[in-house]
Amino acid sequence: MTIATADLYDERGDELDSLSLQLQDIGGNTAFDGPVRTVRCHRDNALVKAILATPGDGAVLVVDGGGSLESALVGDLIAASAVRNGWAGIIVHGVIRDRVAIGALPLGVKALGWNPRKSAKDGIGEVDVAVEIAGVHFRPGVHVWADADGVLVER
Repeated sequence: MTIATADLYDERGDELDSLSLQLQDIGGNTAFDGPVRTVRCHRDNALVKAILATPGDGAVLVVDGGGSLESALVGDLIAASAVRNGWAGIIVHGVIRDRVAIGALPLGVKALGWNPRKSAKDGIGEVDVAVEIAGVHFRPGVHVWADADGVLVER
């Protein structure tokens, strides 16, 4: 049973931060939640691919791509790997590619948009560090909820 973010905010209020950034719903599941895992990377998705190839156990990967629209950090193969490995969703402060294929997957995916250009594969970035997106802090292990109304995260 999924809890609507508007109802959850009404219930818990100041215990939660609300991401004001307007992300696009791209995945086949528009509502998802789970504990946060994080990646900070810029135009390089090797760490994203590596993490989503491990057991997700219902977690949500928050990818801080610095808001870059220049190259995709998630594509259909990486998203399919996330599904196979039990991830609930991916929130990307950046862009994805293969959006039609990703939209057919049973996975929550939110991103700024899309760009067919692939990213580098050098493995440059950080994993499981606190990231800040539009003034909201995402720390590994806290809970995040996402649906068509937006994204909430525990403070």
